[in-house]
Amino acid sequence: MQHSVVSRNEWLDARKALLAKELDLTHDLDALRAERRQLPWVRIDKPYVFEGPAGPCALEDLFEGRSQLAVYHFMLTPGSDHICSGCSFIADNIDAARQHFEHADLAFAAVSRAPIKRIMEVKDRMGWTFNWVSSGGNDFNYDFGVSFTEEDRASGRATYNYGKTKIEKAQDMFGVSVFAKDEAGALYHTYSTYHRGAELLMGAFNWLDLTPKGRNENGSIMGWVKLHDSY
Repeated sequence: MQHSVVSRNEWLDARKALLAKELDLTHDLDALRAERRQLPWVRIDKPYVFEGPAGPCALEDLFEGRSQLAVYHFMLTPGSDHICSGCSFIADNIDAARQHFEHADLAFAAVSRAPIKRIMEVKDRMGWTFNWVSSGGNDFNYDFGVSFTEEDRASGRATYNYGKTKIEKAQDMFGVSVFAKDEAGALYHTYSTYHRGAELLMGAFNWLDLTPKGRNENGSIMGWVKLHDSY
């Protein structure tokens, strides 16, 4: 790494100049988060039934008595042995975080189309404890823009991230969806984000972004990331 070397006073001048930009960005992010919280909601009337470790469960069951639910759409495709390293990178951050946000009225569940047996194999291998259910028997993944039929992919109709990416090969992609439940028990979809929006969940990136080398991407976005038991 080639970097200029300066006196402490010169470094402080440069750091304070960067701090001013960081503070401006923080205020912009505060405003964006407030705007996100004010998005309108869509009522969920479709009866999604998932397969969990203890048997069938409804979307409402994933709330576990709370009024908010975050779902991570984990790329685990039926019939494939592949475990997505990017999804696993995100999942490594979840258990540590959820012990806090579950006390702030936010439940969490991962959802994949793979059978529950395969889900449990991956979960046990990686040592994760969060709730993870199979949507292989319903339309949940398709309705929330992370799975695509062969017909739609062949015809060019399959799009991802609000139409910004055309999907030609992948059966499943990743993302985050948030749901709310009102006092009467009605369920609502409040937010979804895909692609780089999922960086919000990658705590390790925030540490790497503080360093001179950054994310070590070397031209390949997340190409260096492995399952944590494969480094």
